Amino acid sequence: MMDDKITKQINFLKIYSGFLTLALLGVIFYVINQSTESKLKELTVERINIVESNGDLKLVISNSSRQHQGIINGKPLPKRERQAGLIFFNSVGDECGGLIYDGNDKGAGLVLSVDKYRDDQVMQLRYIENTENNARTYGMQFWDYPKEDSYQQRNNAFEALQKIEDEAEKRDAYLKMKQDSLLAEDRMFVGKKMNNDIGLFINDNKGRPRIRIYIDTDNNPKIELLNEEGNVLVKE
Repeated sequence: MMDDKITKQINFLKIYSGFLTLALLGVIFYVINQSTESKLKELTVERINIVESNGDLKLVISNSSRQHQGIINGKPLPKRERQAGLIFFNSVGDECGGLIYDGNDKGAGLVLSVDKYRDDQVMQLRYIENTENNARTYGMQFWDYPKEDSYQQRNNAFEALQKIEDEAEKRDAYLKMKQDSLLAEDRMFVGKKMNNDIGLFINDNKGRPRIRIYIDTDNNPKIELLNEEGNVLVKE
């Protein structure tokens, strides 16, 4: 009698455990089926932060009001106005480039920038327009920083420059920054300039124009080689 009762209880537990197993499998199948087949049709947000599995920031997609201010040498930059777009971050946490854009009745533009490691931009694909005057420039721009690891020194010099009220003194301080190799030097531009010249424009390591190969506004092809003073040595 006791054996029959135990046997019935064991059989009940087998049936019960089997039912729970089937129910659990059904729930798992439903969840997997929902996660693979469901699609998000539309998402409206002001900012999205893309991070690595450890939480490191890699990409910010944002409107203008919530745009990231940037990080250089591990230090967040002061809050500032930035256009909507994408800001990229490298493995040490610094900003390393971005894509920004905007446009209105006064001006328009779209800029894709590539930053030097632990410093500011060195390459830029850009379109900039004065929509009031129908003047625009677009193309690829390149810069060099003559002095390595100079961002903090340059930033400190710019902060001191902003505190100078006398215009002559401010101009001298700016020239001193250039003499100390703290300023970026314009090295090359390929594209269309605001004056409608279109072509290749190359500068030396001091930012002085040395080679110009372009089509002018009268559709004349030109090749010009210049000396350090800006005088044309060869012209075709």
